[in-house]
Amino acid sequence: MQALADRDYYTDYDILKDPYGYFAAARAQGPIYKPAGQDYYIVTGFEEALAIMRNHDAFSAIINLQGAGMPLPFTPEGSDINDQISAHRKEFVGWDLVSNMDDDRHTKLRALINTLFVPSRLKASEEFINRYCDDMVGKAVADGKVELIKEIATPFVTMVVADLLGVPMEDRKIFMDAIAAAPPPGSIDGKKTGDPEHSPFTVMAKYFWEYIADRRANPQKDILTEFAFAKYNDGSIPEPSDLVQLGMFMFGAGQDTSAKLLGTAVKFLISQPGLQDRLRADPKLIPDFLEEVLRLEGSTKQEGRLARKDAVVGGIHIPAGSKIMISISGANRDPRRWESPDELKLGRPKIAEHVAFGRGKHTCAGAPLARAEVRIIMEKLLASTSRIDIDLEQHPDGVANLTYEQSYIIHGLSALHLKLTPPTGTSPS
Repeated sequence: MQALADRDYYTDYDILKDPYGYFAAARAQGPIYKPAGQDYYIVTGFEEALAIMRNHDAFSAIINLQGAGMPLPFTPEGSDINDQISAHRKEFVGWDLVSNMDDDRHTKLRALINTLFVPSRLKASEEFINRYCDDMVGKAVADGKVELIKEIATPFVTMVVADLLGVPMEDRKIFMDAIAAAPPPGSIDGKKTGDPEHSPFTVMAKYFWEYIADRRANPQKDILTEFAFAKYNDGSIPEPSDLVQLGMFMFGAGQDTSAKLLGTAVKFLISQPGLQDRLRADPKLIPDFLEEVLRLEGSTKQEGRLARKDAVVGGIHIPAGSKIMISISGANRDPRRWESPDELKLGRPKIAEHVAFGRGKHTCAGAPLARAEVRIIMEKLLASTSRIDIDLEQHPDGVANLTYEQSYIIHGLSALHLKLTPPTGTSPS
């Protein structure tokens, strides 16, 4: 029988559904391990993951989307393959996404993203989040039940990022439907590649071209105008194609991460005895709770890196051309860094040091927004209920057999049906 640590992470649904035992088995072989029969390294050590994430000179993000399991479009040669990566860059999956970029190109586009997450913009977003949460949660509690992922989590975070980007209200449903109809990033189901003509990025691109062209011709006092006239650090104005690509990426990335985090957080609420009562009694614990959820089951399971130079990490020689899977889940459960790493503990020291949002230049720019939107909706859900329970009619086995997205990148539930009980002395209206 094949050892657990040597099974193929990128195609095995049982592992993708619950990767924590797999990453623990890999870690038992060392914090950096090359599975038998595979041509990539798995990094499960916390310090080793940090070292690679921060070393942008030796490690390229070009395989971040396609993952370490896919073959390279060339045969690496020598101790420095930067020129080969540059020559073949457009042959990598997602080569034009900011998450896959390196060096100056990444720095310029990342600076544009950062302009959308300044404190004043986030404060304005919180006002929208509060209003929208009241409507969504109020309806769900009045109904007494809800399917959390499709009825609340996905539309909620989609509307929030749409508001941040300034997407007109009348177009938001179109974007939401396009994303919902597509397979998740990193889907292992090869048959679900989708129709490129109707892919969410294709659909959104048409609209973003129109938004940018319109605002450049007819400036208004809105976010889209700021976006259309945003400048690089050197003062130059980006090409419209750069802004279109950036807008689509932010819309897609913001939708996935936060929606899955909300689903996972509620799963912990309904499966840990006494937890939701404790958070209701002291809502100030909710941010700490969410950090623990991010550490234990963050929405991103792994990141991909390609060694573009010979490097040494944790005493291990990694030759140029090596593909690397950085296990976010593994690093966040490394017992050398975290005491009782598989347990949810409120008040864990230095919990914000987890790597659920990455580290280095590719740290998730939307992390502050994700934390804010999930915190607010958790506060609303807990304040508006006396109990949140799993709907056993829909999930007879409880949380033991929930279904997960078939993705090697995203960790998240595909459905979670809940029963919602209003506070004592109230009744659904």
